[in-house]
Amino acid sequence: MEITVHHAFLPHDDAEASLAFYRDALGFELRNDVGHDGMRWLTLGPADESATTLVLHPPAADPGVTEDEKRTIAEMMAKGTYASIVLATADLDAAFERIQATGAEVMQEPTRMPYGVRDCSFRDPAGNTVRIQER
Repeated sequence: MEITVHHAFLPHDDAEASLAFYRDALGFELRNDVGHDGMRWLTLGPADESATTLVLHPPAADPGVTEDEKRTIAEMMAKGTYASIVLATADLDAAFERIQATGAEVMQEPTRMPYGVRDCSFRDPAGNTVRIQER
Protein backbone atom coordinates (compact mmCIF):
# COMPACT_ATOMS: atom_id res chain seq x y z
CA MET A 1 0.00 0.00 0.00
CA GLU A 2 1.32 3.42 -0.95
CA ILE A 3 0.08 6.52 0.86
CA THR A 4 1.36 9.97 0.00
CA VAL A 5 0.70 13.52 1.16
CA HIS A 6 -1.70 15.09 -1.31
CA HIS A 7 -2.63 18.40 0.36
CA ALA A 8 -1.33 20.23 3.42
CA PHE A 9 -3.14 23.31 4.72
CA LEU A 10 -1.78 26.53 6.19
CA PRO A 11 -3.78 29.64 7.05
CA HIS A 12 -3.14 33.02 5.48
CA ASP A 13 -4.42 36.47 6.35
CA ASP A 14 -3.06 38.22 3.26
CA ALA A 15 -3.30 36.19 0.05
CA GLU A 16 -0.96 38.42 -1.98
CA ALA A 17 1.80 38.47 0.65
CA SER A 18 1.52 34.70 1.15
CA LEU A 19 1.56 34.10 -2.60
CA ALA A 20 4.71 36.21 -2.94
CA PHE A 21 6.43 34.27 -0.15
CA TYR A 22 5.59 30.77 -1.36
CA ARG A 23 6.01 31.55 -5.07
CA ASP A 24 8.87 34.03 -5.09
CA ALA A 25 10.87 33.09 -1.99
CA LEU A 26 10.32 29.32 -1.98
CA GLY A 27 9.92 28.83 -5.73
CA PHE A 28 6.55 27.06 -5.58
CA GLU A 29 4.23 27.26 -8.58
CA LEU A 30 0.69 28.57 -8.24
CA ARG A 31 -1.68 25.78 -9.26
CA ASN A 32 -5.04 27.24 -8.34
CA ASP A 33 -6.43 30.54 -7.06
CA VAL A 34 -10.05 30.40 -5.91
CA GLY A 35 -12.13 33.20 -4.45
CA HIS A 36 -15.50 32.91 -2.75
CA ASP A 37 -17.45 35.34 -0.54
CA GLY A 38 -14.51 37.72 -0.25
CA MET A 39 -12.11 34.91 0.77
CA ARG A 40 -9.30 33.37 -1.23
CA TRP A 41 -7.70 29.91 -1.36
CA LEU A 42 -4.30 29.44 -3.04
CA THR A 43 -2.96 26.05 -4.06
CA LEU A 44 0.80 25.86 -4.64
CA GLY A 45 3.46 23.22 -4.88
CA PRO A 46 7.05 22.51 -5.84
CA ALA A 47 7.50 23.13 -9.58
CA ASP A 48 9.11 19.73 -10.14
CA GLU A 49 6.56 17.68 -8.19
CA SER A 50 2.87 17.51 -8.98
CA ALA A 51 1.73 15.10 -6.25
CA THR A 52 2.02 17.32 -3.17
CA THR A 53 0.21 20.62 -2.82
CA LEU A 54 0.00 23.28 -0.17
CA VAL A 55 -3.35 25.00 0.28
CA LEU A 56 -3.21 28.47 1.80
CA HIS A 57 -6.66 29.18 3.19
CA PRO A 58 -8.60 31.78 5.15
CA PRO A 59 -8.14 30.67 8.77
CA ALA A 60 -11.76 30.92 9.83
CA ALA A 61 -13.56 29.89 6.63
CA ASP A 62 -15.19 26.90 8.34
CA PRO A 63 -18.76 27.86 9.29
CA GLY A 64 -18.37 25.89 12.53
CA VAL A 65 -15.70 28.27 13.86
CA THR A 66 -17.14 30.54 16.55
CA GLU A 67 -16.31 34.22 16.95
CA ASP A 68 -14.26 33.40 20.07
CA GLU A 69 -12.34 30.77 18.12
CA LYS A 70 -11.73 33.24 15.28
CA ARG A 71 -10.21 35.68 17.79
CA THR A 72 -8.04 32.92 19.28
CA ILE A 73 -6.85 31.84 15.83
CA ALA A 74 -6.00 35.46 14.91
CA GLU A 75 -4.06 35.88 18.19
CA MET A 76 -2.15 32.63 17.68
CA MET A 77 -1.32 33.52 14.06
CA ALA A 78 -0.02 36.93 15.18
CA LYS A 79 2.24 35.20 17.73
CA GLY A 80 3.35 32.57 15.20
CA THR A 81 2.01 29.67 17.26
CA TYR A 82 -0.91 28.49 15.12
CA ALA A 83 0.57 26.46 12.25
CA SER A 84 3.81 25.20 10.77
CA ILE A 85 5.20 23.11 7.95
CA VAL A 86 8.49 21.26 7.50
CA LEU A 87 10.04 21.23 4.03
CA ALA A 88 13.24 19.58 2.79
CA THR A 89 16.03 20.48 0.40
CA ALA A 90 19.32 19.00 -0.75
CA ASP A 91 21.17 22.34 -0.39
CA LEU A 92 20.08 24.08 2.81
CA ASP A 93 22.64 26.88 2.59
CA ALA A 94 21.58 27.88 -0.94
CA ALA A 95 17.89 27.72 0.02
CA PHE A 96 18.51 29.83 3.12
CA GLU A 97 20.43 32.49 1.16
CA ARG A 98 17.75 32.68 -1.55
CA ILE A 99 14.88 32.98 0.93
CA GLN A 100 16.70 35.42 3.20
CA ALA A 101 17.48 37.63 0.18
CA THR A 102 13.73 38.13 -0.38
CA GLY A 103 13.45 39.80 3.03
CA ALA A 104 11.64 36.88 4.66
CA GLU A 105 11.67 36.87 8.46
CA VAL A 106 14.45 34.55 9.64
CA MET A 107 13.66 32.58 12.78
CA GLN A 108 16.77 30.37 12.75
CA GLU A 109 19.82 30.30 10.50
CA PRO A 110 21.06 26.89 9.27
CA THR A 111 21.96 24.92 12.39
CA ARG A 112 22.83 21.32 13.21
CA MET A 113 20.31 20.28 15.83
CA PRO A 114 21.23 18.00 18.77
CA TYR A 115 19.02 15.27 17.29
CA GLY A 116 21.08 15.20 14.07
CA VAL A 117 19.00 17.24 11.64
CA ARG A 118 20.43 20.36 10.03
CA ASP A 119 17.75 22.96 9.38
CA CYS A 120 16.67 26.59 9.35
CA SER A 121 13.36 28.34 9.76
CA PHE A 122 11.43 31.36 8.56
CA ARG A 123 8.11 32.94 9.43
CA ASP A 124 5.73 33.37 6.51
CA PRO A 125 3.60 36.53 6.18
CA ALA A 126 0.77 34.94 8.21
CA GLY A 127 3.08 33.98 11.08
CA ASN A 128 3.34 30.29 10.17
CA THR A 129 6.66 28.63 10.90
CA VAL A 130 8.33 27.29 7.78
CA ARG A 131 11.15 24.95 8.77
CA ILE A 132 13.47 23.62 6.07
CA GLN A 133 15.58 20.55 6.72
CA GLU A 134 18.55 19.35 4.74
CA ARG A 135 18.03 15.94 3.16
